[in-house]
Amino acid sequence: MSELPKYLPADERRTATVEAVVDLAAQQNPSDITTTAIAQHMGVTQGALFRHFASKDAILQAVMSWVAQRLMARVDAAANGAASPLAALEAVFMAHIHFVCERPGVPRLIFGELQRPGQTLPKQMVQTLIAAYGERLRGLLEAGKAADELDPQLDAQAAAVLFIGTVQGLVMQSLLAGDVQRMRKDAPGVFAIYRRGIGRVQ
Repeated sequence: MSELPKYLPADERRTATVEAVVDLAAQQNPSDITTTAIAQHMGVTQGALFRHFASKDAILQAVMSWVAQRLMARVDAAANGAASPLAALEAVFMAHIHFVCERPGVPRLIFGELQRPGQTLPKQMVQTLIAAYGERLRGLLEAGKAADELDPQLDAQAAAVLFIGTVQGLVMQSLLAGDVQRMRKDAPGVFAIYRRGIGRVQ
């Protein structure tokens, strides 16, 4: 349990709540996280939570918004700092892996939301995040083709799907192994294989 100051500005309290959910998701099944558990983790009452969120779903919406903003900011910063489209793709791949290693509760929350029945707002937010991520990747892949770094016949849509699926595969294997940090070790070799698959044939 993390003790927070008794009085926090509303924005800070909401952010602290989101971070508490992400922390808890790294330790237990996200579907089992209750508002009681969130409040206990934060060292506050449930009443304090509900002064800032109308419901548990509202908390989950805030969590997904937080994840989307931070992951996309990390991805964009990685891509913008790279010297070429292919280097940007690798930087994005590694940035995503490092983000998950730092916040292992995030993929558990995302997978949990995607498994929920019905079309909930948090699930829609996850789908929007994945769509935006795919769009960024397609832009980099097309830029790589234009720069003569990638196979000119490359299907950018399929390559973007494979990129995301490769990250998801690494995440799933690390969760199954109970060792999220193994992704840092496995990711460079995995990306090298992906790079050879999309690269220009010499």
